[in-house]
Amino acid sequence: MKKTILIMLVKTRRTSAVKVQRLLTSYGCMIKTRLGIHDGVLDKCSDVGLIILELVGEDDKVKELANKLKVVKGVKVKLVDISL
Repeated sequence: MKKTILIMLVKTRRTSAVKVQRLLTSYGCMIKTRLGIHDGVLDKCSDVGLIILELVGEDDKVKELANKLKVVKGVKVKLVDISL
């Protein structure tokens, strides 16, 4: 069994969020699990966010999504494959 996890650090969350969300929506059928975390609430909201995705589907499509996210300014991406 293989699990594919995409970890994304968004440094400029307020300006990058729209581009990131569009990409995630366009690849939405591949996203099995999504977790988004950022520090702060209300008026102390952080501009840095962490998104963790569990992805399913063909490896080339997974890499395609990761590569498209990497070109968004302020976004760092790491793909992790875990096998049992």
